[in-house]
Formats: sequence, C-alpha cells, structure tokens
Amino acid sequence: MVTEEQVIATLKQVFDPEIPIDVWNLGLIYNIGISDSDKSDKQNINITMTLTTPGCQMVQHIKNDVKTKIEAMEEANEATITMTFDPQWNVNMISDDARKKFNL
Repeated sequence: MVTEEQVIATLKQVFDPEIPIDVWNLGLIYNIGISDSDKSDKQNINITMTLTTPGCQMVQHIKNDVKTKIEAMEEANEATITMTFDPQWNVNMISDDARKKFNL
C-alpha cells in the first residue's frame, strides 16, 4: 500500500531544471490523492501541482518526470498529474528547509 510519505519522498527526487530545489520543497504540490486501482492490487496516485510561472517552458518535462517517478514506485499503478495555477505559486510556498539550504 502506497503512503503519502512515500509519494512525498519520491516527489523530492523531481527537480525544477531551472531551480535547484525539488518540486515538493518548492511548494509546487497542492494535493496528493491515493486510491485503489480497479485493474490491479496497486494504487493510483493523483497529484495536483503548479509551476513557478504559468508560462514555464518546462511544464511537460516536469509533469512527465513526476509521472515517471511516481509510476516507478513498486506499489503504484498509474499516476495522474493535474496542473493548476489557482492559487498562483509564490516564493512564500517554499519550505523552511529549502529556505535555509539556499539562504532565502
């Protein structure tokens, strides 16, 4: 069974290529949903996330990286990534750990 903590650990392996901070600590992840799959004993993971700017050119790259890494989890079946810009991301969403690490 997949836990939210396992999903978060995986999301910490996905980095915005333009900023050396992972998507979790950047505050780009708004919601994590975990549900049973109808097709297997594995679980589906639904991620709602944003990007630092609506015009980010790396949207498909980051979205694919999240999907690939989540689906590589042993107990995960399928990952659905939903992008939103509501609320719009701002620097206050960066985690305290990332702020300390990068002197923000």
